[in-house]
Amino acid sequence: MLVSHVHRKKPVHRPMPARVARANARKSAVRAHIEHIFAEQKHRMRLFVRTIGLARATTKIGLANLVTNMHRLVWLERQPALA
Repeated sequence: MLVSHVHRKKPVHRPMPARVARANARKSAVRAHIEHIFAEQKHRMRLFVRTIGLARATTKIGLANLVTNMHRLVWLERQPALA
């Protein structure tokens, strides 16, 4: 039921199969979207989780996600509407 999200390496001294290259490209597309969100939280909000306990860390990350979503909503509302 689980699907691996780890990229596959190219075989030694052989070209990468097209099927593997397509799978790696799909994984990279998802990773690129997610890393932008993490970068925003890390740099703009100076998110650094250094807490004792899973509950506090979860709360801190959850609040950072909430603030990121609010920033995104404000930015989207300021954009001109597409006709």
